[in-house]
Amino acid sequence: MVRSNLKGYHPGYTVQEIAWNEAEGFPYADQNPYKGPNAVLNGVFARIGTEWEYWNLTDIQLHEMSGNMVLSTLRYQAKHKASGKVIDSQTAHLFTLKEGKIVAFQQYMDTKQAAEAISKKITV
Repeated sequence: MVRSNLKGYHPGYTVQEIAWNEAEGFPYADQNPYKGPNAVLNGVFARIGTEWEYWNLTDIQLHEMSGNMVLSTLRYQAKHKASGKVIDSQTAHLFTLKEGKIVAFQQYMDTKQAAEAISKKITV
């Protein structure tokens, strides 16, 4: 279900009615909630692939929880194309499953690193 990089995402892992939420304050939370696999693919993963030189998920640990939920703790290691800034961010993903497919996703992270990486500071 979870892969170490974006190439691992496949809409077949989700149901058509998936509700996908990026963390509040994260650059791609602007369209929350993403409804359906194509919205996730185009609204999240395509944007990351376009705007970041690389975006790796590392140190992934899966934690089974009650109520058909799985918590994934991990790190994002990424480099923004335009700014050249690198992030190394502690992150958690909460997945809700039904019949082995993802029906809901919630990202949790300190969004400051990502916001700073994409910011275009003007010096005077």
